[in-house]
Amino acid sequence: MRLVVHGIVQGVGFRPAVHRIAASMGLNGWVQNNGGNVVIELDGDHEVFLDRLMNSLPPLSHVDKVDILDSKTTVTDGFRIIPSSKGQRAAGIPVDTAICPECLREMSDSSDRRGAYPFTSCTDCGARFTLISELPYDRINTAFSRFEPCSKCRDEYSSTGDRRFHHQTVCCPDCGPHYRLVVDDFETTDSPIEEFARMLEDGAIGVAKGWGGMHICCTLDNIPKMRRWYGREQKPFAVMVRDLDAVRKYSDPDDDEIEALCSPQRPIVLVPKKDGEFNEYASPGLDSIGLFLPYTGMQHLLFQHLKVDALVMTSANVPGEPMILDDDNVFSMGADAYLLHDQDILNRADDSVIRVFDGGMFFIRRSRGHTPAWLPAPAIGTVVALGGQENIAGTLAHNGRMYCTQYIGDADHIGVLEYLDSSIEHLRMLLGADEVSHVALDLHPGYSNRRLARPMAERLGAEMVEIQHHWAHAASLLVDANVDEAAVLTLDGSGYGDDGTAWGGEVLLSTLDGYRRVGHLRPIPLLGGEKAVYDIKRLCFAIDGLGGRENSMFEPQDARVLDVMMSKSVTSSSMGRIMDALSCYLGVCDRRSYDGEPAMKLETLLNKGRRSMDYTAEKSGLAVDSVSLITEVIGSSLSKDDKAYTIVSCLIDAMVEQAADAVQSCGVNCIGVTGGVSYNNAVCSMVKDKVESMGLEFIRHRQVPNGDGGLSVGQAAIALRRTV
Repeated sequence: MRLVVHGIVQGVGFRPAVHRIAASMGLNGWVQNNGGNVVIELDGDHEVFLDRLMNSLPPLSHVDKVDILDSKTTVTDGFRIIPSSKGQRAAGIPVDTAICPECLREMSDSSDRRGAYPFTSCTDCGARFTLISELPYDRINTAFSRFEPCSKCRDEYSSTGDRRFHHQTVCCPDCGPHYRLVVDDFETTDSPIEEFARMLEDGAIGVAKGWGGMHICCTLDNIPKMRRWYGREQKPFAVMVRDLDAVRKYSDPDDDEIEALCSPQRPIVLVPKKDGEFNEYASPGLDSIGLFLPYTGMQHLLFQHLKVDALVMTSANVPGEPMILDDDNVFSMGADAYLLHDQDILNRADDSVIRVFDGGMFFIRRSRGHTPAWLPAPAIGTVVALGGQENIAGTLAHNGRMYCTQYIGDADHIGVLEYLDSSIEHLRMLLGADEVSHVALDLHPGYSNRRLARPMAERLGAEMVEIQHHWAHAASLLVDANVDEAAVLTLDGSGYGDDGTAWGGEVLLSTLDGYRRVGHLRPIPLLGGEKAVYDIKRLCFAIDGLGGRENSMFEPQDARVLDVMMSKSVTSSSMGRIMDALSCYLGVCDRRSYDGEPAMKLETLLNKGRRSMDYTAEKSGLAVDSVSLITEVIGSSLSKDDKAYTIVSCLIDAMVEQAADAVQSCGVNCIGVTGGVSYNNAVCSMVKDKVESMGLEFIRHRQVPNGDGGLSVGQAAIALRRTV
């Protein structure tokens, strides 16, 4: 029989596993990488063979399906692995995973030939997506193509009993890549990791090259210096910790968060932080901290040479630009020391960032370890979707699946648009998606990726499709939850509404074919437009003006100007802006220095607050009156925590009631929440509790990012319906 195996079956030790099982059964035949799949020819009982194979899959592999065909060839000379062929295109590339315990053991053994060698890996672990240029997954198509294996590595590669049997990136200190340390004009390959560790502990700011990019590093006591140097006064930094003891030293994780931290993908996990000066340095004003564990050999070796148990590890990029890949460009960062290696990074991949909610994950940033990945598509066709303006990722839908790119960044800079374009093109090449019918993008006329969408559509002969921002959010949730229709609370900072105003606190009754706005927050003026997003006091002034409450946050002459602007400014129904205003009212944050800052810092109050049942949010038509509620509660005697919780929960209750009215009138029972505000666990819990108290089904994100990183999935799903 001929078996064609689809899934993650290349570069993960799949062919060696096939070889071992077939040989143990005394079968004749061969196994071959064929494009993005694996083909197996064998002369025995294929059902018994498949049963044994499925029970002995390598850790990184995943089988989606197996086509069983009649074979027209006869093989009688045993079982072997034969050279790869181009074959059919398919994205079966495995993700990068942390170095495995066996490789760590070798690295820790000074008598082992791979002792202290940071590029140690095997078929069960290591870099994959970040070093592949083409399929099939053979050494010639990886960043290791220029590193010729030595005789010992070739022996391991050829030995059926070795865990590096047919490991495409097998290497050792004699034949593989190496690190070097660059300080000013001096470069050394003599103990570069040990010397880098010493410099960090002496107060240096360093850049370390890893698998999918580079990190800026410093010790926790050096964060104030790094903030001044990097120009990030308040934005939280991710912290890499030595081990689980260090995780518990800096945070209070639950079992689900520990499981996520220790997963092979090693994402950054937002966990409740403990009190402490260093913790406050890392995430000022927040009650969570982003922690992750070492995942590369270099990072483990670095901690072996460090006395401290934690380092800042944040993506090395010029603000606004993608993470730096090339050694020549990184020196523009102006760091004190650079730990670099001579292996090319073919695909960028920032660290993934997740948050645990109710036993599952929210992807804040889906990237290293979790891309490439795919979801079932709602229709057959080939479309490209480009996301929004911030936190963008692209999606390519092809042959019944939707493939997401890694996290790309904010589209304000041309380098990010070029990165998005190249990532989409890389997926198209891997999948063989030559003909594209539609290019989907956001409805907003000012979003930067329009500069990419039009030439891309012209180049591909595709039709451009503009999709309303919050409908795309809702559609991404429908795809993620695998439901056809739901009422969705789309809660975020802002998006261009179909009426020309800024939306962001909507209740949309949605399918992939259309939507109806069945509720929203009362719009408030954004005094000065974008200025109100950064100077939060302007939001409070607008709310007080609408509510007839005196505002004393501005000098009289400035207040008179703002009064004139009240009737002339664009309005917004955004929940994100309401939470920003609450953050200002309650003395938490009155100026935004990074995306989401005021609302994120408000979460410290929401997590401690309780609901006062003396207040409700009134509705007028489709609008929930946030203004009257805020005016009443802010002036009450409640504590700050309870004011924040009461206002937000009253608004959520009113919006869920609007959603319930909509779904019950059309025989649907699902209500969900999406958008950047839904990363707030307190808000998400409010929605969940209210929906379930009404006997309805609550749906939430699990695989697709809640925020703008998931927009392209919704856009692609909607665009696909145009192809049916």
